[in-house]
Amino acid sequence: MKQCTHADALPLPDPEPRSETCPECLRDGTHPVQLRLCLTCGHVGCCDSSPGRHATEHHKDSGHPIMRTHEPGENWRWCFVDHVLV
Repeated sequence: MKQCTHADALPLPDPEPRSETCPECLRDGTHPVQLRLCLTCGHVGCCDSSPGRHATEHHKDSGHPIMRTHEPGENWRWCFVDHVLV
């Protein structure tokens, strides 16, 4: 089973969110479907079901490997590089 090779490098504790919602969606006038939190810098972006796919865009632009859900009641993490749940 493939494992994430990036989780050990994450800051502890998780970074504080830099915003309450996806700033790119606010800028573009679109509605984020679900939010994701970058575990390297605290950027909040929308998921791939949103029109902008801003969490994935943030990963592509920054190289930051892991995000977690930023939705109430959910608790999972995704590594964009290794394509696995962490």
